Amino acid sequence: MSADPASLGSGAPADRREDRGPASSLSPHSPRAPATRGQAAGPSPRRRRQDGALGWLLPAAVLLFTEAAVRLGWVSSSLLPAPSDVLRALVDLGGAALAAHVGASVLRVAAGFALGAAAAIAVGTLVGLSRLARALLDPGLQALRAIPSLAWVPLLLLWLGIGEPPKLAMIAIGAFFPVYMGVVAGIGDVDRKLVEVARAMCLTRAALARRVLLPAALPAALTGLRNGLGLAWMFMVAAELIAATRGIGYLLTDGRETGRADIVLGAIALLGLLGKASDFAMARLERRMLSWRDSFGREGEGDA
Repeated sequence: MSADPASLGSGAPADRREDRGPASSLSPHSPRAPATRGQAAGPSPRRRRQDGALGWLLPAAVLLFTEAAVRLGWVSSSLLPAPSDVLRALVDLGGAALAAHVGASVLRVAAGFALGAAAAIAVGTLVGLSRLARALLDPGLQALRAIPSLAWVPLLLLWLGIGEPPKLAMIAIGAFFPVYMGVVAGIGDVDRKLVEVARAMCLTRAALARRVLLPAALPAALTGLRNGLGLAWMFMVAAELIAATRGIGYLLTDGRETGRADIVLGAIALLGLLGKASDFAMARLERRMLSWRDSFGREGEGDA
């Protein structure tokens, strides 16, 4: 009994279509069925406003209590200035001078974080994908990760002198390790079943990394970037202790040397506000890039 030539001619393409079908399901960014309410939809504007208001309740209560404690004489104003006095001290610095200090610190953090994060992504990807690279590089990097920030200052001064290079290098060092750990952990925690399916489909190593490993490692990598940015602000303060003439770290040093607790607290408040603003931006980027996830943290976000 002979087979229909049409059916024979259409069998191979159908098989090939079936082989190509699962490939799209390997990447987390592949098209999915429409999400149910509250899964992929972002929080409503009303929910955002409520969450934002709740986040400011505790800081506002602390500021009001501190103001009252200083005005009522419970705390010496020389040790803990009232928030209104701290604000007045920042205003007295002048808008141009304050903007110059803030701008210098922001530029240093941006440049140092970019350098450190780029190096961390490259090295972390190499270590995560290569067993040989992990054996060669990871032990030494883990040892370097334990070195405190201030321990780098004398060495960077000897190597790079006094200027911007040692400051940027210190910030890059601070940003490097959280991003590196996030990338390596993300690649290492990829579901083995995804890798086995990709190998069964005869994907090359480059395709396996591009279509499976790196997309699946994206959540951990973005968390590492967010942590690295926060640590970059911390290392920036240590970096600006290196003969800086501008920056928020310089304001801290100047306030300490002149006995101005209001300047010190004002610089600390600026660090907190700038750190919060940068973290908010990174969180928005993370939420946008991971909008495909159906995770517990997103449960109920679409509820009005």
